[in-house]
Amino acid sequence: MYRIRAAEERGRGEHGWLDSRHTFSFADYHDREHMGFRSLRVINEDRVAPGQGFGTHGHRDMEIISYVLEGALEHKDSLGNGSVLTPGEFQRMTAGTGVLHSEFNPSAQDSAHFYQIWILPERRGLVPSYEQRRFAPAESLNRFRVVASPHEKEDDALMIHQDARVLLATVEPGASIEHHFARDRHGWLQVLRGRGGLIAPEANLSLRAGDGLAISEEPTLRLEASERMELMLFELA
Repeated sequence: MYRIRAAEERGRGEHGWLDSRHTFSFADYHDREHMGFRSLRVINEDRVAPGQGFGTHGHRDMEIISYVLEGALEHKDSLGNGSVLTPGEFQRMTAGTGVLHSEFNPSAQDSAHFYQIWILPERRGLVPSYEQRRFAPAESLNRFRVVASPHEKEDDALMIHQDARVLLATVEPGASIEHHFARDRHGWLQVLRGRGGLIAPEANLSLRAGDGLAISEEPTLRLEASERMELMLFELA
């Protein structure tokens, strides 16, 4: 079964310095039909104006993944980490028992465009921790590359504390890609950039940047790109 979450149907938060699109309920946007999917709780696509950002604020009991598409994002936290994420770079923060952090766009000219994802952890009260990693673009060209996993050192991926895997792929125009799901596994596909279509016997779905696709009771996901696509796939229990 496939269920599309169209880009234009997402919630929106406009704050002058921030333009945020919410796939699931978040902050002032509340939709009982879209409270999350399996262990996925938040998928926000954010654009932050030059020199602006999120001041110091707290999180707990959440796995938080950030991925920069354009511009840069400066991160500081109460664990002592301080870094700047640039395009193609991932960050994973286990909030656990509690962490404070800030996120700012360090550029005076360019906006920052990034995705932030929240995944519910396997249990509460984990020890807070942080990772940042860049993966070679060739590793995800026309194939799904694992970028976060609960299995330590799987493909040198980020470590998340949940029975879920996060995969990234860039698909060239005219190329196709597929992913096989184990029994009783579910998927959420988020189109980060580009356009393409789902290849399925009983489904004819076009997908474009910002769209999400819930996948249940399907053994295989197959897609073909009509223009260069960047995809993030969540494989979930």
